[in-house]
This record gives sequence, C-alpha cells and structure tokens, in this order.
Amino acid sequence: MAKIVGGMFVSHVPAIGGAIARNLQEDPYWKPFFDGFPPVHRWLEEVKPDVAVVFYNDHGLNFFLDKMPTFAVGAAPQYHNADEGWGIPTLPPYDGAPDLSWSLIEKLVDKEFDPVSCQEMLVDHAFTLPLKLFWPQEGTCPVRLVPVCINTVQHPLPKASRCYKLGEAVGEAIAEWDEDLRVVVIGTGGLSHQLDGERAGFINRDFDLAFMESLIHDPQWATQYSIEEIVEKTGTQGVELLNWLGARGALPPTVSKVHANYHIPISNTAAGLLVVGTGE
Repeated sequence: MAKIVGGMFVSHVPAIGGAIARNLQEDPYWKPFFDGFPPVHRWLEEVKPDVAVVFYNDHGLNFFLDKMPTFAVGAAPQYHNADEGWGIPTLPPYDGAPDLSWSLIEKLVDKEFDPVSCQEMLVDHAFTLPLKLFWPQEGTCPVRLVPVCINTVQHPLPKASRCYKLGEAVGEAIAEWDEDLRVVVIGTGGLSHQLDGERAGFINRDFDLAFMESLIHDPQWATQYSIEEIVEKTGTQGVELLNWLGARGALPPTVSKVHANYHIPISNTAAGLLVVGTGE
C-alpha cells in the first residue's frame, strides 16, 4: 500500500528562480531564505519518497481567466515547463504517475469535487520552483509527480474548508492505492503578500507564523476564515495558503515538525518553509 511519509510547504516566488540561475544562494539578501533548505534535503535523503503530490495554483500558463477550473488534477505521463515571461530558465519535463493520478481523480469525483482531468498539462513556477528547492541537484527531478491545481486567482475561490476536504479525499486515495509507494505531499504559495493596489507590499508576520504553527497542532484552524477574511489578513495573493491547506488535509491528523523557516522579504513576499513527518 502507498504511504504518505510527510508534507512540505513552501513559498513560490518567481525571483527565487532568478536567484538560483545566477547562483545567488550566498548573497546577503537571499542567504537567510536558502539557508532553510539543507535540513529538508537531509530529511528527503532519509524518507526517500517515490512520488510527490503537489498542491499549487496556476498563473496563466496552463489556465487563464477565460477558463479557470476550481480544481484540476494532472493525469499525464509528463509535465512540461514553459517560459512565463519572468526570464527564469525553462526546466526539463517532469515524470508523472498517471495511474495514481486517475485513482485520485476517481476518488475526488466520488466525493463530489468534479475536478478537471488534464492528460496534457503545462506547469509554471508555482510547481517547478518548490521542486528545484527541495531537489536542487542537476538533472531531472527524482520523484514522479501528481499536480493538483487550486484556483486562487479568479473569483469565486473555493472555501478554505473545501480545500482542506479536497486534501482529505486525496489522502484517502493515496492510502487506498495498492502499490508500494512512498508519497510526500507539497503545498506551495504565499505566505502573506499583496502585489498591487493600496496595500501593495502588505505582509502579516503574526498571522503567517500562527498559520504555520496551526498546521502542526490545529490543522483546520484557518478553515474558520472566509476567503474575504483571508485576503484581509494575508493580502490578495496571500490567499495562496489554500494550497497549504489542501496539502495538509491529505496528511494524517497528527504529524511531527521536522523543520521550519520564515523570512521577510522575498520580492515583497513573506517566504515560509515547513516540513512535517508522519512517522511512516
């Protein structure tokens, strides 16, 4: 049977890709951010996952405002990256796990989520940068991928509670999968930030840290808030924490903290990093 070995949560700012491409990991501006990752690399060497299920949001590379699904799941043998206009390198394609993807899709439909099934799917920086941060070695990513895309762009957005329940259904599907796989779930985005409008540059450190802590001890804490309240507390783009909630929902209720890091700012964004283990 498949086992979920842990969850990893991280911000996904395009500027990170530029810093990696220019080898700025030791630059004073970037060093506090990149210094958070060696413990994660050591943990991954220990747990050795075979598959990663990635909860993320698309920024117009695969979906746009004219066609924006609330939830979409990739079921492709490969996922290709493409230039979004940020000037960051295009990364090699990622291997999928289509059989597991279809099992997740069937479970979600059974639970009345009705995701869009994508047998071809482009993936943007929200998907590729976390993978590069977690597995920075040259070459292809060493795990197979299942993308789970959540709409955090075009209103109406799904409720925080619904995203958590989506994750619960994904977790059930993984646990029922009859293959000896070690799975890690990844939630990407945020934390608090706003890129435009009167509150451009807004960051809420206290809420970010409370949210990160809640994922360990009270994982449904943030589901008490409406989308409007989350935007008020985190900024318009901080609502990407829905991806973190989806990933956390896929994990067991009880997890243990492996590592955490929090740094301000990364391109006007509060950059969070959290890794939790399940003991599997």
